[in-house]
Amino acid sequence: MLELRHLSKSYANARPVLANLSCRFEAGEFIAIMGDSGVGKSTLLNLIAGLDTPDAGESQPILVDGIAMSSLDDAAATRLRRSRMGFIFQAFHVLPHLTLLQNVALPLLLNGLPQERAASMLEAVGLGGRGGDFPQQLSGGEMQRVAIARALVHKPALVLADEPTGNLDPDTAHSILQLLRAEIKANGSCAIMVTHSLAAAEMADRTMILTKSGLQNATNFAQNTATFS
Repeated sequence: MLELRHLSKSYANARPVLANLSCRFEAGEFIAIMGDSGVGKSTLLNLIAGLDTPDAGESQPILVDGIAMSSLDDAAATRLRRSRMGFIFQAFHVLPHLTLLQNVALPLLLNGLPQERAASMLEAVGLGGRGGDFPQQLSGGEMQRVAIARALVHKPALVLADEPTGNLDPDTAHSILQLLRAEIKANGSCAIMVTHSLAAAEMADRTMILTKSGLQNATNFAQNTATFS
């Protein structure tokens, strides 16, 4: 579903962030990615989404459903993101001039889909009956739940989640992760979740660790760490 081929990225000062990253993620998989702050986890999500560009080198470093992101112009990349991806950003990006229901329904509207599912997704994240409220009436945790509902409402093939439980209390975080997992499995989606939370990572099918040396399964990382410690 998602394939990375020798993906590399450096910042403007030429400091490398990601180097020669290769991995494959299948439909129906829920993957947690952990790692130290500043190692490039959010950058990786932005690259996968086509919101940032990889370094020159491999001609097709990111493939989504076999489509090379590098082969798409801006309009085509936007269409692919709109129809095939769902995003959960740390900054929420909830639109202040739209009601909660309108925010959640936006992906359905943009994709020409029936909008009835928006209300049920608000209910699923614990905000049923508040569809007429505006974002300024919400706490940070509530806005995060709106962002999650919006990311899932159109049943995207690829969900990219950057610290999706960072503003939630433990009980709410657990229920939201259960919802995320259930949606992924029901829709045959692939989800990549960046998190610092071990409790969140435990909900995933597998956990990978991003380091300066690359991306590896948590089990292998623990074994290698034990070997060289």
